Amino acid sequence: MEKLEVKIVYKKKASLASFFIHNLSEVLQPTCKVTHKEGKKDPAPGLNIEIKYPDEDEIFGEISAANLICEQAQHGPLPFFGKSLAVDHWIELITGEFCIMAEAVAFQNDRSRNDEIKAMIKDIQTTFVPEINPDEKGPLQVLLFSYLSPLKKLLNGKLQAFVKKLGDNLGLSGDGEFFKKTEKKVQYSNSKAKLVRLNKGKEILPVAGKRNILITSALPYVNNVPHLGNIIGCVLSADVYARYARLAGHNAIYICGTDEYGTATETKALEEGKSCQEICDHYHAIHKKIYEWFDCDFDHFGRTTTEEQTKIAQSIFWDCYNNGYTYEDTVEQLYCSSCDKYLADRFVVGGCYLCPFDDAKGDQCDGCGKLLDAMLLKNPRCKVCGTTPAPKEATNLYLDLKKLQGKLDEWVDESSEKGKWSKNSISTTKGWIKKGLEGRCITRDLKWGTPVPLEGYTDKVFYVWFDAPIGYLSITNTFTGDWEKWWKNPEEVELYQFMGKDNVPFHCVVFPSTLIATEQNWTLLHHISTTEYLNYESGKFSKTRGVGVFGNHAEETGINSEVWRYYLLSVRPESNDSLFNWDDFAARNNNELIANLGNFSHRALVFTQKFLEGKIPERKTELLDVDNKFIADVFEIFEEYCVTMEEVHLREGLAKAMKISKACNEYMTSTEPFKVYKTDLDRAGTILNILLNALRFLSGVLEPFIPSFSAKIYETLNLVRTEQDETLIGDLRGKPADILLTLLKPGHEIKVPNPIFKQISEEQCEEWRKKFAGNSG
Repeated sequence: MEKLEVKIVYKKKASLASFFIHNLSEVLQPTCKVTHKEGKKDPAPGLNIEIKYPDEDEIFGEISAANLICEQAQHGPLPFFGKSLAVDHWIELITGEFCIMAEAVAFQNDRSRNDEIKAMIKDIQTTFVPEINPDEKGPLQVLLFSYLSPLKKLLNGKLQAFVKKLGDNLGLSGDGEFFKKTEKKVQYSNSKAKLVRLNKGKEILPVAGKRNILITSALPYVNNVPHLGNIIGCVLSADVYARYARLAGHNAIYICGTDEYGTATETKALEEGKSCQEICDHYHAIHKKIYEWFDCDFDHFGRTTTEEQTKIAQSIFWDCYNNGYTYEDTVEQLYCSSCDKYLADRFVVGGCYLCPFDDAKGDQCDGCGKLLDAMLLKNPRCKVCGTTPAPKEATNLYLDLKKLQGKLDEWVDESSEKGKWSKNSISTTKGWIKKGLEGRCITRDLKWGTPVPLEGYTDKVFYVWFDAPIGYLSITNTFTGDWEKWWKNPEEVELYQFMGKDNVPFHCVVFPSTLIATEQNWTLLHHISTTEYLNYESGKFSKTRGVGVFGNHAEETGINSEVWRYYLLSVRPESNDSLFNWDDFAARNNNELIANLGNFSHRALVFTQKFLEGKIPERKTELLDVDNKFIADVFEIFEEYCVTMEEVHLREGLAKAMKISKACNEYMTSTEPFKVYKTDLDRAGTILNILLNALRFLSGVLEPFIPSFSAKIYETLNLVRTEQDETLIGDLRGKPADILLTLLKPGHEIKVPNPIFKQISEEQCEEWRKKFAGNSG
């Protein structure tokens, strides 16, 4: 008999079955030649072992290959397990459902079926392991080792020891080197494509007759680097809604910037030995760069240390003062005689009066986490010079919230109903009002802030809680000189504000009261979108202890921004606190972005490139019921998506978008264009025409969430952004469903596609978990 050749043919990576065949040949040393070969596809469905005779190729699969190797090694046919179960029956079992689950766990970091596979492993340990002598070197030993060693993390101690003994005796390694060597290198997309609006950088003003939406994010403090919780809490969430609003055809602007005045900045300047202005310049640039990397598309990202801020804040103060809504009051504050100034809470340190911690800050204890009254600290000392401060009377200005309570309550009732505030926002606001509003101090004995223009107070600045929200107005002013057309136009403009839950009192009570006190026609809050807290792994983010992922760290991982945006938005803490978890991060990337979205988009594009000359095909056949149902289903989900997004339920909106992607996958699977093209190219072309139009549509629906993904799809589709893309959602909503089929022109040529998303491994997760565990990790 002439020499035979067994080829192990694999696609992206060798399978467990090919690992078995490889190991069997290594141990038994058959006379036939066993080689590895990278193939574009498996030789046949469910098989990836090819046996080549001298004059022809025939495909037999794993069982036939194993039998052949045994025969060529003069080992005889495959033996039996014990008395009744033949090894080929065993191979059928483990190359079926067990193999599918095992490969998902071993290679795709998919933990969704761990319980199922553990049950099967337990059955293997009970049924088959007792029949195996680990000291022998036969096919049964090779078989068990090959299928269990890649799953060592799921094996109990006894079975791990058994598998290790098998490997040592056989001279085989289970450390994954075989899979690394046989892994086919995939050329992933290295595109840096970004979506750029056609009106980016241009002045945008309210338009009569259109829906005009003014969108703001809580202004992040400039004194530190934002962590993931800060980013999803306001800036990223507002960006998603702003992108949706523009795509829906609304006339919207998104305003944000850094909050730069106040004690926090002075404290940071003291810590770093810099001036307050240097601190602001440094951290403003860091914030801006981080948000740009996260694809946040502001109309203007400004700052509060501007002449516009001073002018508008002082003007608002004068209106409040002249209308009789301010008053003076004298209270005791801690005063440092050495520094010759009153000390803000953060400039006082001492022993906590609620716990044993002896280095608490005047406003909060890092030991117990409780909020504190600086006047009650044990052994207080000045943070600057160490001198013990003493109580001293200080006179400041107060906003008379008590006098404003009636007007505020009336406004809250109206706005919360029209703007559909969340229950938490309403209950928090009403709770403040019900308790009875008290006057709130609006001036501070600091140097770094907006100067108070009133005689007798010119050595003071405005308290940051009074000054910072006015930053929304002044930053809009630096965007357009006609800023009042946005902020003094409640008849034509709706104000949407995004923030963490701790900011609700300031945006629903204090800031509206300030504007009401001016008796000007301000654009007040219409809708408020708040988040709970995003925690990190088992605790909280901490810059001091180095715990958690901060904005600059995300880029350092090498994971693209669209993956970070997708994950943060999919766990957005809308009604309860949520948790950032590395295993969950990887699972959502691998099982949702890759297995759902990536699978659909890449397969449709690759098929078009390979079998349809890289051109959008015509629909040369009539639509079938399956086609019409798919289009109708997609548009039904799209309408649900639009309703959800208009109500600012962002996490649910993302889920609806991914549901469309799932429907596209299911349609592709049911219509099988990869098989149909062999017998009916016209029908395959119709299917692909529908799928590619759906892909462009889906890219628009996903644009608010993962705009870089959409940009890469548009780039691969070889499209130039047009006015139609700017308002795609608004243009399609309410139209007949078959408008979906008009988004791409037949004959249009696409570019060569590459996969956009990469697998994230357990090893990567563990590396990052250790890296960002901080001092306590």
